[in-house]
Amino acid sequence: MTALRTDPPTPGNGRLSGAGAGAVSVGQAFKRALVSQCHPTMLFAVLLPFLIALVGAILLLWFFWTPLTDWLRAEVSHWDVVNRVDEWLVAVGLFSLKIWLIPVIAAAILLPVSGILGLAIAAVFVMPLVLRHVGQREYSTVARRGKYSTAVSVWNAVWVSAAFAAGWVLTLPLWLVPPMAVVLSIFWWAFAFSRMMRVDAIVEHASPEERKLILERNNGGFWSIGLICSLLNLLPPAWIILPVFSALVYAHYGLEALKRLRQDRVIDV
Repeated sequence: MTALRTDPPTPGNGRLSGAGAGAVSVGQAFKRALVSQCHPTMLFAVLLPFLIALVGAILLLWFFWTPLTDWLRAEVSHWDVVNRVDEWLVAVGLFSLKIWLIPVIAAAILLPVSGILGLAIAAVFVMPLVLRHVGQREYSTVARRGKYSTAVSVWNAVWVSAAFAAGWVLTLPLWLVPPMAVVLSIFWWAFAFSRMMRVDAIVEHASPEERKLILERNNGGFWSIGLICSLLNLLPPAWIILPVFSALVYAHYGLEALKRLRQDRVIDV
């Protein structure tokens, strides 16, 4: 019995290697996702996570705004630095810092929670639609070998959402350092996109062993996509399409990685 294997990716045999191949794969995933997003089915799919996030934001503001602002007002009253700055601003006839600070902090807590809820909905309920859409058209040769895909997807969405919410709230005090507000926002949303979507993109098609290999070998690519999506997330109009568009990007990237993995495996003759 002879084992045949494809040549390793080296510059001499015409293949890109390392970061070059990863950049090409990420760019290819975004290009394909843009084409897929223009399909009527995917345009309609945009509505579900957006409506869920919108309703979630309204409910969170309705039920938790007053208790949260009351609690923040009580907590802020014990912050000496804020009290001194507030007294100085009022004394010089400008404005009260507490009047503006408390609503900003409350919004910074509640609105991202609604956003991660929309992303979780996209991961659990919209991603299967995305996989059926792109799988039938561009990855029909990639067999489905996933196990317990729904359970894995739900558990992944739960722990990522919990980690995101806890990390976001715990690092909010660092926002007082001017650059950290943007840096932390980009980091936590990159974490959310990467950790949430990369599993759901391949859970239906890849076996547990294949899924482990793909996540290990393509970790940099998954994080690169998450970083790009988190940068787009800084633009409010992008909030409408990002849950579904990010699902499309991760689906194309993940399924292409799975396709390459199966092609590069040892073939027994």
